[in-house]
Amino acid sequence: MAVLPPGTLLQLMYLRERIAGLPPGRFVEVGPGSGEITCLLLEHGWSGQSFDLDAGTISNLSQRCASEIKRKRFVAINSDFLATPAPAATERVDIIISCMVMEHMDEDAETAFMQASKGWLNEKGLMLGLVPASPAHWGIEDEIAGHYRRYTAASIQALIQENGWHLRHIAGLTFPTSNLLLPISNYLVNKSERGKLRLSALERTKQSGRREVMFKTQFPALLQTVLNRHTLYPLHLLQKACAKSERALVLYFEASPDSTAVVDSKDGN
Repeated sequence: MAVLPPGTLLQLMYLRERIAGLPPGRFVEVGPGSGEITCLLLEHGWSGQSFDLDAGTISNLSQRCASEIKRKRFVAINSDFLATPAPAATERVDIIISCMVMEHMDEDAETAFMQASKGWLNEKGLMLGLVPASPAHWGIEDEIAGHYRRYTAASIQALIQENGWHLRHIAGLTFPTSNLLLPISNYLVNKSERGKLRLSALERTKQSGRREVMFKTQFPALLQTVLNRHTLYPLHLLQKACAKSERALVLYFEASPDSTAVVDSKDGN
């Protein structure tokens, strides 16, 4: 089992709690990366499909989730989600989830993503999103990954409302852990991946799901003893206590396209 970065672990711990409150159903994931969220959903009884532009990402995910694919619980698709027709009403899903995807889209594509997602969700469906936050912390990692922006709670709320969605929940994540580690992270990324700045924005986006930076995205197996969700649990409680911080480097949100009453809160509950 791969050793995950502290920030990734904290995001997954928060998402695990949110997923636990939902009855298992069907999902669509856009931009699965290394497959951590995919596996989390499958472990909790969900079934679904993941889309990614990068063939290598889909190949790795297909190998990792081979047993679920064989059991017809999961499909990994090397395709552009925005170019894929929405399913018939009877085939719509319960959640659509994207992690570190929307920041790769220009404004037109971002709007198209919000509108296309409506066509994939059933009448009680939810969008779950994780995006980089705090524009003040724009840096080398945003550049090499092909980002267009970092978000704020206000910009997420505006995006949701402008596209006819309702914000149900929003919280800042990984603060202050990721902020304390950011100078080290920037140094490692600059040293290892600066050459990617020569690539097109599309190619940087494709490669963003398959990064190999020692002590940034990869860690020696020995560090599993300290980098796991049990040892980091105090930091998870801390990130929840700091969920309103505008300096949080990640925002998690849930949104619904329906017209039901909603709770718009930026908290860690």
